[in-house]
Amino acid sequence: MADSRAFCPRCGDPIADRSGSDATESAAPSGDADERGVREPAAGETDLCRACYFDDFEFVDAPQQVDVRVCARCGAVHRGQRWVDVGADDYTDVAIEEVSDALGVHVDAEDVAWQVEPEQVDENTIRMHCYFTGVVRGEPVEEQVTVPVRIARQTCTRCGRIAGDYYASIVQIRAEDRTPVPEEIDRAKAIANDIVAEMEATGDRNAFITELSETPDGLNVKVSTNKIGKKISNKMVEEFGGTVNDAETLVTEDEDGNEVYRVTFAVRLPPYRPGDVIELEDDADDDGPILVRSARGNLKGTRVTTGEHYEADYEEGNSPDARKLGELEDGVETTVVTVEDENAVQVLDPETYQAKTVARPDYFDPDAETVPVLKSRAGLHVLPDESDD
Repeated sequence: MADSRAFCPRCGDPIADRSGSDATESAAPSGDADERGVREPAAGETDLCRACYFDDFEFVDAPQQVDVRVCARCGAVHRGQRWVDVGADDYTDVAIEEVSDALGVHVDAEDVAWQVEPEQVDENTIRMHCYFTGVVRGEPVEEQVTVPVRIARQTCTRCGRIAGDYYASIVQIRAEDRTPVPEEIDRAKAIANDIVAEMEATGDRNAFITELSETPDGLNVKVSTNKIGKKISNKMVEEFGGTVNDAETLVTEDEDGNEVYRVTFAVRLPPYRPGDVIELEDDADDDGPILVRSARGNLKGTRVTTGEHYEADYEEGNSPDARKLGELEDGVETTVVTVEDENAVQVLDPETYQAKTVARPDYFDPDAETVPVLKSRAGLHVLPDESDD
């Protein structure tokens, strides 16, 4: 009776019957794998015997070397097509991750376990000793491989742009008929830094400030993207009022021939700030000077003669025709002589020390012994206490 057993096509030895999942395992290069990753023999294909199978068996597929590109300036790591911030003090963990992605284990192996021991050879070389164990065709297997990792220090796109003073937009902080005060300049710098920090926190590596430069008439902020420039401009107007206009300038073409524009955002802050005391040029009712409370949208304030609310017409916006008389902080403390009636109070002139009758605004405290006053070309006026403002 003929022997129906299969024979190894390589050595000719008979192949013992394998049952269950073992019957479908093979290391031959053809055929399709099932849902477990185990390949079924192709039609007409004969399985190898155990000895021949393990002669060709490679438990672990490892590269001869792994190269890791890191930025020498910021420490970012190049992965795929982009640079990634990893925040690492050293690159051992990065090396382990890169080697893990590069290693492969045979599809027939089961119950695979592995560990790695890094060895720092020098500043730019880490030798990774990898130990693997598993089970193949019911037999335990183990293997040790050593993969050197070379750290290549380069300059990432972001750091290259920073070093080259690259910027996509410039924000010009100016003010109408005046120079921005230090408070506005400092706030503009803080806004720019906060916006860039927020964008960096979301993983945007294209966000950075190229330059913050003060000029005789304001501040220039050069930033890496038009989006940042627009955000800074809008935030300044939101807080201080004013307007913003933008203009594009063609600067170059990219490698694909697309036109590249640089955008200038011109922020124009209002002529008057909260705390300014102004006198309207055309005040038909002659209701007296105004203490500015807000310059956002239409200018809003308080009449220092009556304490009544004032709001400029829509057409006048935040810059009605007026002249500045002084500021709230210019107020000088003086003595209240007497309260004459609900509309007038007598105080000492801070310069001549003579008693003068002035208008009594609603915010005047009749029990106060002293009050701040502002003396200007428009006369002497009682101001609200800065602590109550």
